[in-house]
Amino acid sequence: MTGSPDLAAVAALIGDRTRAKILLALLDGGPMAASALAERAKVSAPLASAHLRKLMAGGLLAVQPLGRQRFYRLSGQAVADAIEALLLVAPRAPTRSYREASENAALRRGRMCHDHIGGRTGVTLTRGLLDGRFLECRGPVLHVTPRGARAFARLDIDVGELARQRRPLTRACTDWSEQDHHLGGNLGATLASEFFRRGWLHTSETSRVVSVSERGREVLLENFQLHACGKA
Repeated sequence: MTGSPDLAAVAALIGDRTRAKILLALLDGGPMAASALAERAKVSAPLASAHLRKLMAGGLLAVQPLGRQRFYRLSGQAVADAIEALLLVAPRAPTRSYREASENAALRRGRMCHDHIGGRTGVTLTRGLLDGRFLECRGPVLHVTPRGARAFARLDIDVGELARQRRPLTRACTDWSEQDHHLGGNLGATLASEFFRRGWLHTSETSRVVSVSERGREVLLENFQLHACGKA
């Protein structure tokens, strides 16, 4: 028999500042090497490895070998959801440099929330999809309308096929910086992937920041009537 969940054990893992930085670095859903995580956490490689072992043992991280290297990622959507939920109640740390303040402002404009788009860009996109009747809100659940299904099909996204998969098609993910919802779930992840593939969104290997390209703004306006997506 098993007992009740050990919340304190998970809290202790997340409560260390170095491990918290590692988890936040992985919140964009992409796998990262230990050396890159050490750089993001501003610690030595041996210290980062020790923290990675603890996070692995606690079930918060998974590892995938790629060639001769090991890459780390969050172990699942539940871990990403838990971190995002904690960000909603976490106090705001003071910024210590102009560079840090600029990075924080960029994260608020647009960022990856595990594998879908968060920040002002994600919230604006979701509001636009709702206002344009591509999505509709029934209680706490987002539903794709026939109009939305046709629009997504023009992007080669088969909503019916996504709905048949195990992951929920849509999810209203609470955005910690905007205090509003952005689109998660299978559709949110697929839209993000397709937008990156088409060059409408850009990001870098060293940051979770997401920016909308000029072409992306044009296409989003043309297809979804989104006027402000990605603007500061």
